[in-house]
Amino acid sequence: MRTRLSICVKKARYASEQDALLAGRRSGLPLRPYRCDRCRQFHLTSRTKGKWVPGLADERLPDEPLL
Repeated sequence: MRTRLSICVKKARYASEQDALLAGRRSGLPLRPYRCDRCRQFHLTSRTKGKWVPGLADERLPDEPLL
């Protein structure tokens, strides 16, 4: 599904998927990054319909320290 331009303009943009993942984790909400087909940057979404969603809470980013 193509992202509507009006939605793209309202959302925060992240230069990389890793930046978007970090922001999503900081929010405390179950958000996942996706590359926007309008601006070619990354946004966050909570939508999961028709998408395979890995266990984001269990994954660690490459530079993220072990807790």
